[in-house]
Amino acid sequence: MTSDVATDQPTRKRAPQGDADSPGDPGTARPEPRGWAWSLARFGYRDRPPTSLRERLVPSYTDNSAYTGGGWLPCILVTLLAGFIRFWNLGKPKAVIFDETYYAKDAWSLLKLGYEGTWPKEANDQILAGQTDTLQTQGSYIVHPPIGKWTIALGEQLFGLTPFGWRFALAVLGTLSVLMLCRIGRRLLRSTLLGCVAGLLMALDGLHFVMSRTSLLDLVLMFWILAAFGALLIDRDDTRALAARMFKDGPDATRAATARFGLRPWRIVAGICLGLACGTKWSGVYVLAALGVLTVLWDAGTRRACGARRPYRATLRHDVLFAFLSTVAVALGIYIWSWTGWFLTDNGYFRHWADDRAGLSPDHVLGIPLPQFGMTWVPAPLRSLWHYHAEMWSFHTGLDSPHPYQSNPWSWLVLGRPVAYYFETVHQGTAGCTEQDCYQTVLGIGTPLLWWTGVVAVGYLLFRWAGRRDWRAGAILCGLAAAYLPWMAYQQRTIFLFYAVAFVPFLCLAVTMMLGALLGPPGATERRRAWGTAGVVAIIALIAWNFLYFYPIFTGETITRSGWLDRMWFSTWI
Repeated sequence: MTSDVATDQPTRKRAPQGDADSPGDPGTARPEPRGWAWSLARFGYRDRPPTSLRERLVPSYTDNSAYTGGGWLPCILVTLLAGFIRFWNLGKPKAVIFDETYYAKDAWSLLKLGYEGTWPKEANDQILAGQTDTLQTQGSYIVHPPIGKWTIALGEQLFGLTPFGWRFALAVLGTLSVLMLCRIGRRLLRSTLLGCVAGLLMALDGLHFVMSRTSLLDLVLMFWILAAFGALLIDRDDTRALAARMFKDGPDATRAATARFGLRPWRIVAGICLGLACGTKWSGVYVLAALGVLTVLWDAGTRRACGARRPYRATLRHDVLFAFLSTVAVALGIYIWSWTGWFLTDNGYFRHWADDRAGLSPDHVLGIPLPQFGMTWVPAPLRSLWHYHAEMWSFHTGLDSPHPYQSNPWSWLVLGRPVAYYFETVHQGTAGCTEQDCYQTVLGIGTPLLWWTGVVAVGYLLFRWAGRRDWRAGAILCGLAAAYLPWMAYQQRTIFLFYAVAFVPFLCLAVTMMLGALLGPPGATERRRAWGTAGVVAIIALIAWNFLYFYPIFTGETITRSGWLDRMWFSTWI
């Protein structure tokens, strides 16, 4: 992990030697005044030493990864742990839980019809009994794009329309996202250890764990957001490495203002990932906008480091257009492509809405009127899709029906109101119940000690970003804010805590960065390092214990009523 410190230790100035008759205590050292700078120096903090342009552009890793295969070995071990606990008893509970009633059946419909068909009211019981042929060809009104449901369909294609089948792909993505976070944390913080800590924290987060074992869309959204962030991080490193080669003789203001960095394949990969995120849920649009701005700011930082006097002007001239095409344009193309099944079939909802119409619906966007005549040059399927999206937008913005598990986004970080995906009462003598009443429940809630530590970590990152101009803190906060803050604009809408899984990776990165600071800078004393290490180990151990403590109510295991009540720490969790 890079640090703003030097490795030398604080020193004290010695006073001039006096004779025996001089006042004071001749021959003893007189320490300099113990101010704030002296206090920081005790812990190894010093001004950043001069570094070369290459080291500023591409900081080195703090560990020798030759013994760990480039850092892959420990990352894979963390991933194997995450995969084991996510796939263990994945088909339990054998039930259609919460919104699986929509997405599991829609995914099967996409496999069979290419669009979302309709099902009879008793379809859930029939499916659990093995009867999967009750799907009807009439198009069903849906309110989310199809990528997440196609993802669920991959597992159903392999294992059938069963609880294990419709949860399989989510467990795969949940496991792979832990691996991605290990590598992203390693690259961002320049430490294999800290990268693995980030991955381990997410592996032990209750909300990520439950969403990895439930057939909902939000974990798919999280996966593609994280993948896009990682692709842009690789693009940043590659671009700065190229700049280091181009400016090996040092900064050059003229060249830095006109340099072109050529093809940026990883930024195109990010655009594809962001398109898949938007094709899962529309909230991916906010992340697309935020990460698009972030990658442009990173380009400006590269030009500034290379000597450009007006880096933002140079970036505007040479980088913004290509960044837009690589992210926004590519994402739009991927999004439209995601509706291929709807385009190629005839019975999808609103599929032929525009066949006998020449205009658009609605007739305005954000108060701007749209032409209603002369639009026949736009293919009818595209106008039908536009109308479908207008109806979906109306549904999302007008959704205010009360729900017992809805929550305000202000309460998410402190886990104010979790979501009970599944709840069954079992009686003594059945399913391992040892009391009069026992419960089997799946509760969608983050690991409390991890999230509450995350609140402190977010405050620390705000200080690092605003007070110390630490770009790593800014990058993490950007991802977290893009996936979280837009929900603040929908105070009256019916929304749920599990939407927050989209920013869980960034919350884990925030905690990891704070733990890295707690470990101490390279120049800290051995005592400081020992205390820092003990603190970090204690925090991780408490988070691991907290995950294990809540594990029975994450997985639907039989738990006594008293044991369940012990885990309901607040009345709002019931």
